Amino acid sequence: MDLDAAFDADAFFDAELEEHAQVAARTRAALKQPFIRWVEMALATIRGSGKIMFFGNGGSASDAQHLATELAVRYRRDRAPIAGLALTTDTSALTAIGNDMGFDQLFARQILALGRPGDMAVGITTSGRSPNVLIGLDAARTAGITTVALTGRDGGDTLSRADLALVVPSETTARIQEMHIMLGQMLCGALEIGLGLVTEEPRA
Repeated sequence: MDLDAAFDADAFFDAELEEHAQVAARTRAALKQPFIRWVEMALATIRGSGKIMFFGNGGSASDAQHLATELAVRYRRDRAPIAGLALTTDTSALTAIGNDMGFDQLFARQILALGRPGDMAVGITTSGRSPNVLIGLDAARTAGITTVALTGRDGGDTLSRADLALVVPSETTARIQEMHIMLGQMLCGALEIGLGLVTEEPRA
């Protein structure tokens, strides 16, 4: 079936990729040092027998699961597991917390139950204003857990609630999410190499 004549798919394709490229370029310029700091913090977490807990809502929940799986299973190649956990997958816990304590407590309750000093909590929120992510970061700090936020726009309230915030310089949710999964996968690759689990391959 032909697309509506009013919709220019060719122009749409080019515009989306151009916006992605522009946001990627701005992310490269703005977040190199924060990313390096994140890698350093994550290496210290894993070397200290801690774990990295990821959490977020909607698409960010999917990112949390994606990244936790790549740490626990593999990113580039088979190697020893890295302790990664998503707080978005236990339907019994999620529904019990939401029903009995309220949606805002969804991640905080799990962090207080499962987290330990020396762990890392990574809250993912494109706006920087998701109440349950912010409360989760607060709970982690209370428990002596390192806090990191993956966010966008102006960073929102994560700037005062996280030890480190990686703020993607974009106002577009889709582009922010694309940078989040890229930064997260870069973290997985950096941890594999930094922990000596894989050898870095030369790039063409």
